[in-house]
Amino acid sequence: MNERNKLSMRSVRRMRTKQGLSQRAAGRRRWLRTRWVAAVIGGVAVAAVTTFLVAGSGSDPTGPKELTSDQANRLAVTRFLNYQAGGRAVTIEVPGTAGGLTITGSIDYRGKIGYGVVRGTGRDTSSDGLIQWTATTVFVHPMTDPPAKAPARPPGSGWVSRPLQKYGSSLDSSLTIALKLGSDRPDNAELLPQNGAAWVGEDRLDGHQVDIMTGPSAARTTGARTTTDTAGADAVRYWIGSDGTMYRVRVGVASASQPVVIDFDTQKYVPVRPVPGATPAR
Repeated sequence: MNERNKLSMRSVRRMRTKQGLSQRAAGRRRWLRTRWVAAVIGGVAVAAVTTFLVAGSGSDPTGPKELTSDQANRLAVTRFLNYQAGGRAVTIEVPGTAGGLTITGSIDYRGKIGYGVVRGTGRDTSSDGLIQWTATTVFVHPMTDPPAKAPARPPGSGWVSRPLQKYGSSLDSSLTIALKLGSDRPDNAELLPQNGAAWVGEDRLDGHQVDIMTGPSAARTTGARTTTDTAGADAVRYWIGSDGTMYRVRVGVASASQPVVIDFDTQKYVPVRPVPGATPAR
């Protein structure tokens, strides 16, 4: 082989060597890029899973669920149990644009009459005093310094009466709703889920484990049976214990931006005596 051919072969080998090194380097760079991209994607996936776990670890329900037969049975008897008990102690939180009202007292579900102390919250004291109500009439006894608890026997004088309003008054809507949370017969447990009643969560209320359920619809719920002031199909929620006992009811009313909240057993039940001259609805 002449000298020129030897030099040409050496040049070719050097070029192939360089090309080989370049290809191996390029391949290594591609492999590193691939591993980097995989690591980034894997990190995003891990972050996404972590976010999901953190977000999903709370106790809030993901949405309404169909009632089980046990839940439907408890919702069906909850008002009947109030009636069977004769009466319940209640605290009613009434919302209002000028400030709320708090009524603390008792409701006789067989006599269909409520009685207690009313106080303004975040407002003046012009509404403070004693209050008693039936399905048709509200009796108010104004007091500048009302007691913590209503006297067992209502005062014999100083009462002012007026008709109970069915529309436009969050106070009167609250009174009506509270009075209708007792019934002399259970509801139909089979019809409740068919008409939209649902389970929406669970809670612990004053030491009681409860399920939160919605009523069947605004047109069929307890309060809406006598008051069209309720707002929305999901306007009524019940906090119900394992034996069907009602511990809280929250009701949206069209005349207020916030819901009415009725809590039971907030104090000792005191039998309700009618205001002198008042006749409870039967």
